[in-house]
Amino acid sequence: MSAFRSSGALCVILLDYIRPLADVDAQMNAHVAWLEAAFSGGAFLVAGRRDPRTGGVIVARGTREDVEAIAATDPFVTSGVATAQVVAFDARFAAAAVREWLA
Repeated sequence: MSAFRSSGALCVILLDYIRPLADVDAQMNAHVAWLEAAFSGGAFLVAGRRDPRTGGVIVARGTREDVEAIAATDPFVTSGVATAQVVAFDARFAAAAVREWLA
């Protein structure tokens, strides 16, 4: 067995801004509070803005259905300034530090 073998349900949430950045920024405090709650609850592993700033990327633990339910509550999504696409994958290979995230 490879030292990099792993398993675990993960998803990537791809946020796409569909309104001007001024509208996005108006929702930023609520979005950050939502992120912090999801990190505190253990659902999110890493998050950040896209470069260039056209949206965001979040790596989340859980099944597609669970992560879609969380993504639907993002203030960016509920206010209509962004859409969220959830891409599910089974993490079959991971560095040692990342495997701890999957436990």
